[in-house]
Amino acid sequence: MSLIVTKNLTLSQGGRSVLHNVDFSIDRGEIVTVVGPNGSGKSTLVKGLIGALTPVKGSVTRARGLTIGYVPQNLQLDGLLPLTVERFLNLPHRQSKAAIAKALSDAGVPQVARSQLRALSGGQFQRVLLARALLLKPDILILDEATQGLDQPGAAAFYIQIADVRNRLNCAVLMVSHDLHVVMAASDRVLCLNGHICCQGTPDVVQDAPEYHALFGTGTQGTFALYRHGHDHDHDHDHDHDDHDTYA
Repeated sequence: MSLIVTKNLTLSQGGRSVLHNVDFSIDRGEIVTVVGPNGSGKSTLVKGLIGALTPVKGSVTRARGLTIGYVPQNLQLDGLLPLTVERFLNLPHRQSKAAIAKALSDAGVPQVARSQLRALSGGQFQRVLLARALLLKPDILILDEATQGLDQPGAAAFYIQIADVRNRLNCAVLMVSHDLHVVMAASDRVLCLNGHICCQGTPDVVQDAPEYHALFGTGTQGTFALYRHGHDHDHDHDHDHDDHDTYA
């Protein structure tokens, strides 16, 4: 069953039409990555999917009771503020120690609960933000450029952790990223945007698409070596939309 479905979705920001006629869906257990050049509508699509933007045209349908865990691009905190990871994860709602321990373990940083946030590496902090999202027990994780500032090995390790989370929790994952060579290999399906859907499909299909090469060139060919996602499960795209809320 699809968790989110769009039909003919058109979105605008600041009075300017940014995204046109997008038909999209994501199922439980699926990892979908959205790629595209700057200004292509990637973040606008995320805003439309979570309800932060009202469609100009078309509709967004979300499964009833859908819980979304959001991992932002970055989070600015006062570096002088003495705040441990555990205290941070208790904001704005108090969590049990067991829930925090499980979320940090699922995010791959079980040892940092008592660490100061300001003492964490960039990769550790992104995993803490992932743990924060996991505390919601989400049906879908949305990551908006969550590896910005990490080097390629750090980004690859983060995406391996995301795949592990998906496998254990059976949640959907929607990633927006510029790390084409790594993130595409970590995906079941890739959506290439440039104001509309240019092409979509498995990573191998998209990297060979003329539309993809028109946007990104041919330099990404053969750069999937850091991470290769094993497709050991199927995703049925014959969707049942009966138990959903629709926004148009």
